Amino acid sequence: MMTVKLSIPTSIVLQQPVTKVIAEGTHGNFCVLPKHTDFLSPLIPGILMLTELDGETIYFANDHGLLVKQGDVVSISVRRALRGTTLETLKQTVHDRFLQLDENDRACQTAVASLEASFLRKFFEMQSEGV
Repeated sequence: MMTVKLSIPTSIVLQQPVTKVIAEGTHGNFCVLPKHTDFLSPLIPGILMLTELDGETIYFANDHGLLVKQGDVVSISVRRALRGTTLETLKQTVHDRFLQLDENDRACQTAVASLEASFLRKFFEMQSEGV
């Protein structure tokens, strides 16, 4: 048995005992079991699978991050983590969330472009006035 602690920058998403962790690192998928040696691995966006003590699997879609196994504790820190009960529901959740993020990104880019244009307009006005 190991204790997994999954966190994002603003909170701890999950902390519970598990028997197995499957994650996707920069060198491919890997499995962490209780008797494995201590190590760390950078994570890439992918699917994180955690096997609970009763054999059930928890699925998370994760963003970039880091996994550290030290003794019987596996600490996983990622930018974003979305939980799903099955791979199918997780796929839909990720799709919906990323569409929402894309819309937010577009709104932010529009606001930044507007601020830049306003700044440049004021700058050129000041230059033409000889300030």
